[in-house]
Amino acid sequence: MANSSDRPRVALIAGPTASGKSALALDLAKATGGTIINADSAQVYRDLSILTARPAPDEEAQAPHRLFGHVDGADTGYSAARWATEAHAAIDDSVTAGSLPILVGGTGLYMRTLLDGIAPVPDIDPAIRAQVRALAVAEAHAALSREDPVSAARLNPADTTRVARALEVVRSTGRPLHEWQARKEGGIGDRIALSAVILLPDRDWLNARIDRRFGEMLDEGLDEAAALLARPDLSDDAPIRRAIGVPEAAALLAGIMTRAEAEAAGALATRRYAKRQYTWFRHQPGPDWTVISDTRPDVRRNIIETLLRL
Repeated sequence: MANSSDRPRVALIAGPTASGKSALALDLAKATGGTIINADSAQVYRDLSILTARPAPDEEAQAPHRLFGHVDGADTGYSAARWATEAHAAIDDSVTAGSLPILVGGTGLYMRTLLDGIAPVPDIDPAIRAQVRALAVAEAHAALSREDPVSAARLNPADTTRVARALEVVRSTGRPLHEWQARKEGGIGDRIALSAVILLPDRDWLNARIDRRFGEMLDEGLDEAAALLARPDLSDDAPIRRAIGVPEAAALLAGIMTRAEAEAAGALATRRYAKRQYTWFRHQPGPDWTVISDTRPDVRRNIIETLLRL
């Protein structure tokens, strides 16, 4: 594990949704005087608090929190690169204030972008972007197969966002996305001393927690979903519309689903998302990241506090 007196210490708590990251981060922040920095792509949005399981106001009052709820839901341009720039600044601010930066979240792309950097893809021509985004995903994937077969073979043909991104890059820059991704810039991994843990609890424990929690979130978060969906400036392709809980709440509000059906659909979507996160965190991070499967808060806290003393 990186540990050097001339590099600032940064803690990172990662793992699938509902694994207990936020509680551990708050315990650690209170014990160390740390600052909690959000690394979850859904929790950046101002419009959704309950449905994205953002820290509650009383929790935020117990320690400094950064990058939670600071992006308007109608913003369609928020990205991993933008988050990484903001997270870098938040880390610098915390270090300057003598506060331990504590990154917490489940969005692996955000973490890898911050630590490893990002491909220096130039800005996309707006006309090309509009043209590509107007295509149906099947049509876009067929075009990608002709213009960038490497990306087309790697991507899920139904992944609207990633297929469109690859196609707009090759059309706007004349180079396929994988060539741009061969070189990355801006990562801070070699400039910090990182103490990273991944929470990977028992799957049955996690799924039971997800099922219980989503029902509570749907009950409490229906009003915020209704307010979001009523916004006249919210475009159909706004990423926030795809946040787990929003489609289910929308179907419930429209009378398309019953309360029980919406809860079951949302819990299933959350379990599937957690499974993808579980797989990613099991295989992607570096060898020095510590995996914690124990669900007891005191055990988790002792492990990460031990790492911080290394």
